[in-house]
Amino acid sequence: MRIVMFLFTLMLLSLLTGCLATKVVTIPMRIAGEVVGLVPVVGGVVEGAIDSTAFTADLVPL
Repeated sequence: MRIVMFLFTLMLLSLLTGCLATKVVTIPMRIAGEVVGLVPVVGGVVEGAIDSTAFTADLVPL
């Protein structure tokens, strides 16, 4: 339970920096990328693509 609260707190703190709209979109993308990254062989490629897309979306000035 403490780990869940810690991760939730980290997620909320990450929303305080940058644009809230892009964070709402990119945080689920990054979580999905980490989950897919566990799959052998293609997971690393897909995770990298999702992470680079999320990074690009974070740079959009809204």
